[in-house]
Amino acid sequence: MGVSGCGKSTVAQGLADRIGGVFTDGDALHPQANIDKMARGEPLQDADRWPWLRLVGRALAHDRQVIACSALRRSYRDLIAAEAGAPVTFLYLEGSREVLLERMAARPGHFMPVSLLDSQLATLEVPLPEERVVAVSINHTPEEIVTRFLAALPEGEL
Repeated sequence: MGVSGCGKSTVAQGLADRIGGVFTDGDALHPQANIDKMARGEPLQDADRWPWLRLVGRALAHDRQVIACSALRRSYRDLIAAEAGAPVTFLYLEGSREVLLERMAARPGHFMPVSLLDSQLATLEVPLPEERVVAVSINHTPEEIVTRFLAALPEGEL
C-alpha cells in the first residue's frame, strides 16, 4: 500500500514470487470510469473508491494472494480486510515526495499523472501501530523491501 510511484506493483510481484503466491495489480480492478477520471487528472472520491476496494478485498480472500493497492485511508484498509474475510497484513511503502515525483515522472504510459501525487499525499492516513501494517522505506531495493517485510511478520504468518 502507498501512494502512486512508491513501487507497489514491483514489490507486490516480488513478494508473490518469493512466497509462491499470486500477484494482482489493484489498478486492474478499477472500473474504466475510475481510470478515465484519473487520466484526466481528477482525483477519485470515496464514492469512486468503495466498489473498487470491495473488489480488492474479495480478491484477497484467495490463498497467497498479493495485491498492489493504494489503501490510503484506514477506512479503506478496514473495508479491504472485512471483504477478505480474514486478517490482512499491509506493507506500507513510505517515501519522500521528491522521490515519488521522480519515479512517477519516469513511468512511461501510466494513466496516473504526476499532478495527482499531492492529492494522494493529502488523502494518505499513515498507518498506526495497532494496524496490521509493516512500514518499509522505498529507498531500499524491491528485493530488500520484500525481505524486510517478511522478516517483520510474526512467526508462521503469511
